[in-house]
Amino acid sequence: MSNTAELRAEVKRMLVDNLMLQVTAEEIKDDQLLFGPGSLGLDSVDALQIVVALDKNYGLKIPDPETARTVLQSVNTITAALEQHGVTQR
Repeated sequence: MSNTAELRAEVKRMLVDNLMLQVTAEEIKDDQLLFGPGSLGLDSVDALQIVVALDKNYGLKIPDPETARTVLQSVNTITAALEQHGVTQR
């Protein structure tokens, strides 16, 4: 398994653990939208929890709402931001 795939799996577990989702990490698709119609159904409180978890677990800071909208679209976009930040896996 590649580092990217392992990091994606970690991100999914983080989402399930931090947000107490009613789905398993395995049920979340890599490109599934997290917010909006046809998405995982997350809201603004969930977004804040994700931002805090990314900072706490990986040191990734999301400084403004525009960056949050870009990074928090899907597991793929979160993983890409982490990789750009220099995180390969915990």
